Formats: sequence, C-alpha cells, structure tokens
Amino acid sequence: MMKPISLSVDAMGGDAAPDVVIDGLDLFFATRSDAHVILHGNADLLTTSVQSRSWSDACTIVDQPDVVAMDAKPSSALRRAKGTSMWGMIETVKQGEAHAGVSAGNTGALMAMSMLALRKMPGVHRPGMTAVWPTLKGRSVVLDVGANLDADAEQLVEFAVMGESYARAVFGKEKPTVGLLNIGSEEEKGRDAIKLAAELLRNRDLGIDFRGFIEGNDISTGLVDVVVTDGFTGNVALKTAEGTARLVSTYVRAALSSSLLSKAGAALAASGLRELKSKLNPSSVNGGVLLGLNGVIVKSHGGTDAEGFSTAVKLAADLAQSSYMDEVAAALNRVSRLGTSPETVE
Repeated sequence: MMKPISLSVDAMGGDAAPDVVIDGLDLFFATRSDAHVILHGNADLLTTSVQSRSWSDACTIVDQPDVVAMDAKPSSALRRAKGTSMWGMIETVKQGEAHAGVSAGNTGALMAMSMLALRKMPGVHRPGMTAVWPTLKGRSVVLDVGANLDADAEQLVEFAVMGESYARAVFGKEKPTVGLLNIGSEEEKGRDAIKLAAELLRNRDLGIDFRGFIEGNDISTGLVDVVVTDGFTGNVALKTAEGTARLVSTYVRAALSSSLLSKAGAALAASGLRELKSKLNPSSVNGGVLLGLNGVIVKSHGGTDAEGFSTAVKLAADLAQSSYMDEVAAALNRVSRLGTSPETVE
C-alpha cells in the first residue's frame, strides 16, 4: 500500500486557471485516494469551487490571490514573488509540508523561484526540465525542454546523468540508454559544446550507457531512453511534436468522416481508433520535472486541459513516492568526484 502523500498545487498558474486545475484534480482524485492537496490561490474563488467536490476534505486552501503573469520576466516575477500562488506552492515544498509541487504557470518564473527557494543540488550548474516522450518502444525522457536556452558541455553532461537517473527511478529501467541530440550521427558533426559533451560521456567512468549522437527523427523511434539537448532545441522539438500529433489527429478525423463509407469503416475500427487517439494525445504525457533542485517540482503545460493537468499531478505523486531524488543525488556525486562538473554557485 502506498504511503499518504501531500501535494502543493499552484491553482492560479496557466492559461485557463483555476478551472482547469480544479477539473484536473477531479480526475486525479478519481484514481488516487492516498493524497492530500494544498491549493494556493484566490481563496474566494477556490472555496466556492472546491466545496462541491467529493475530494474537498482532502484539500487545504491557502489564500494567495496574487498571480504571476504568463508573460512576466523571471526577474520581475522574483521581485514580486511573495504573496503569489506560485511562490506559496514552492515554499510549501521547501518547508516539507508537501512532498512535491505542481504549477502550469510561467516557466521562467517557476524555474527562478524554485532555484531561489529550494536551491540547487550539489554539483548542479543549472537545473534542467524534462519531458516524457511517447515512442514506438514505450516512453523516453527528453531534457532540457525549455529551462536553459543554451548549455555548455558540462551542463549537457549534468543533464545526461540526471536524465539517466530519472529514467531509472520512474521507468524502472536498470540501465537506461542515453543519446545526445545532434544534426547527424557522425562524430564530426555538431557544435563544439555537443562534441565535447560526447567526449566526456565516452571517456569518463560515469556508469552511463552512452550511445553517441542521435537525430531528431530518432526520438520517437525510441532509439535511446534519454535524449539530451539544450533548452532551445528541446523546446522547439517538443512543440513541433505536439503540433504534429494534433495535425495527424485532425487529418484522421477528417478522413474518417468524409463519406458514409468512411464513417462505416471508422465504426468497425472504433477500438483501434480510440487507442490511436490516446497515443496521439499530448495530455497523456504532460508534465516536465525540474531536475537538480532540492525538491520535486513539476511544470505542467500552460495551455493544458484537465486531463493534462491531472497527468502532471499524477507524475508529481509518483515522483514523491519514488527513489528519484536519491538516484539523481548519487549520479551527481559520481560526476563531481570525477571532476566533470563545475562547483555549485551559491
């Protein structure tokens, strides 16, 4: 039986908050009865909405009506952090009142506030953000997907060891494979930082099953379990994949409703089409983890629906009950001992 967990949730972050957050918690509590949620936001709005829910007794509302705007710069958000629902969510994790936190708010602000409040784990230059990617072989981890627009070789090595540890803890794989995203698989291709990172991963005894360079089309085939890149490239790849999934779904719906014969075929293939729809639904893999912090923080897509937010909350709950923090700390310790990571800047 799973131990009871407490989750801290920013109710005001995201494009459609707080409605999507509350509806997402409906879906979450339908499958998890072992959780307590601390909900940060406008108490007047939240109390009215939560009181009618079956899970109201498992929820504590903290009145923090100030909201971090989705277009706010991280520096500006930091100056006005206290009193916001996002800061309250992070502080609750810092104080140990919650095992993990979730927000669909401003990504840059969430990273800046989390770094300030939770601090970085020893050996981390900058935390990275993950995405779980559906593949032909199951799922893979991609990082960074937006926390750092650029990354040098040592940061890419850190992402590799943190992503490998994350995959081991969350997917249960004893030896996840790791690849560096590049414009080609040949050793001479790519930026200097990527080539140097590959050299470090090959020549240092980090305990990682490094498979070299992979290309963008290799991500969805599941060629490796962990795909490492900088945040600019990773975010573009993620948004492109989400858009492609929606495009394919739209094409399939249009094709299957274009004539009576198509509709009849769709009826016969209903079960298969439901499975296809599930696999193409970005909401089923929503939730990016900020790796390298002294606490579990999950970033939900800002434009997600209730199903997607529920997925992010489930991920936070699963991480809170996993060994992932210990796995990441042990991996970073190996890197630090081998001298491939800069000292942590406090």
